[in-house]
Amino acid sequence: MTKPDGAKAPCLWAPLDDEIYRNYHDAEWGVPEYDDRALFEKLILDGFQAGLSWRTILYKRDNFRKAFDGFNPEKIARYTPKKIERLMQDKGIIRSETKINAAIGNARAYINIMESGPEGFSGFLWDFVGGEPIVNKVKHYREHQVKSPESEAMAKELKRRGFKFCGPVIVYAFMQAVGMVNDHEDHCPRKAAVQKLARKPARG
Repeated sequence: MTKPDGAKAPCLWAPLDDEIYRNYHDAEWGVPEYDDRALFEKLILDGFQAGLSWRTILYKRDNFRKAFDGFNPEKIARYTPKKIERLMQDKGIIRSETKINAAIGNARAYINIMESGPEGFSGFLWDFVGGEPIVNKVKHYREHQVKSPESEAMAKELKRRGFKFCGPVIVYAFMQAVGMVNDHEDHCPRKAAVQKLARKPARG
């Protein structure tokens, strides 16, 4: 698919009239992410998205970062009932006590993974795709699968490790966003661009 000027068109879900959402497509979505903390942040945000749209979370992302101490897992793991109460009064985030408590538990599970070996959180997650992005043929975003054997395996292991709000559908969306799965539409110039950024995750 091409635009009238002959240039390749981006994914059809990337709206021209929404600058924030379009910039997310053009600069973030599908870019392979190998940073432990960045992966933790995205997984937590995807948990808060459950039952909502990503656009809702994206527009509140800066508020989330401020409210959750920059998604510092060591700080989140120590949140007290008083801190939870403050978060429940914060209109800038999704005020779900269940999801907030899940984020706290997920921070503790993240720390356990980080302390369990040299691969870190990044290596742990990337192992589910063999360390390399899975590139799918996608003519139209409506063809996207909502889960995969890899997302089911990751979700199962995350649950075993103590994570919540990490079912296979949420995990698949996470994998798309952080470049473990390249689901840009075939005509989108970002499909090849993000693939060039792929590398083996750092080990120890």
